[in-house]
Amino acid sequence: MGPHPAVAAIRLAVRRVLHDVLNEVSRNTAACPAAAAPAHPDAPGRAATGAGGPPLVLVACSGGADSMALASALAFEARKLTVRAGAVTVDHGLQPGSDLRAAEVVSRLSALRLDPVEAVAVTVGREGGPEAAARDARYAALDEAAERLGAAAVLLGHTRDDQAETVLLGLARGSGIRSLSGMAAVSGAGRYRRPFLHLDRQTARKACLAQSLPVWDDPMNTDPAYTRSRLRHEGLPALEKSLGKGVVEALARTAQLCRDDADALDHWAAEADASVRDEAGLLECAKLYALPPAVRRRVLRRAAIAEGAPAGSLFARHVEELDRLITGWRGQGAINLPGRVVARRQGGRLVIRQG
Repeated sequence: MGPHPAVAAIRLAVRRVLHDVLNEVSRNTAACPAAAAPAHPDAPGRAATGAGGPPLVLVACSGGADSMALASALAFEARKLTVRAGAVTVDHGLQPGSDLRAAEVVSRLSALRLDPVEAVAVTVGREGGPEAAARDARYAALDEAAERLGAAAVLLGHTRDDQAETVLLGLARGSGIRSLSGMAAVSGAGRYRRPFLHLDRQTARKACLAQSLPVWDDPMNTDPAYTRSRLRHEGLPALEKSLGKGVVEALARTAQLCRDDADALDHWAAEADASVRDEAGLLECAKLYALPPAVRRRVLRRAAIAEGAPAGSLFARHVEELDRLITGWRGQGAINLPGRVVARRQGGRLVIRQG
């Protein structure tokens, strides 16, 4: 008798991702043989992988059902492939006893025979609100652990439900198509992988129950003080009540369609960038005006980021102000952008520079 259907589903999802990682490692090694040369014996992390050993894949695990199901599937599948499996849990320090909770998660992960397993404590700032600040601190910690340990990839337990929530949050902010495309299956220059984006949250929870895996339900996930929590427990159920079942699946499908369109527009904008500049590299307003609006705004955003505007702080309203220098020119003055970047129109050219 085979495994429970939910267990089989999560294992298949992880197996596919591990095969992708192994194929990429193999291609990179073939393209750069020096990467497989023996490393110094005292070098941490990368020595085991770089010395011709199996690549290390980490799972980011909070102890919740989604990430515990992911950890169990990684532990199972890695033993059948040439992959080392480890884990990292991040202690955000936002709740009393969070260090003890992190230690308990480490113990559970070690019991799955994952190695290495680490708990990393972070300090959460305030910029962008509590949810964004916690996310930034978490990814910074995961980046550091992946670099130090020499991980080929880090698996994240985001599900189809998380994807639907992300699309709705982007829609509520009035964001563009890139925001509506949700989370990518592969991000962070290939570091982060999300095997469960096509699986619902209940599948992960059923897999944990079927394997008798203890899970931790973070009380912050039900705290109405947080936007995502309200959306999860009030917004989405209300949508399903009004529109019927299938809303989550439809939103996840919308995310993929938007991502495909956004990727195509980004590619178009990258190609158009050189064609709208003069010999000195300045943007020519007349040529920008001739571009389709969606492409033009992407060119403008790329130009602002290239001059030092932080991508995470450059919002749609900033790009709209830039666009008005092209499409609604009435002699207006310079525009101040995040990162102390200033944009002005001069002699038919759009000049974007550090202020």
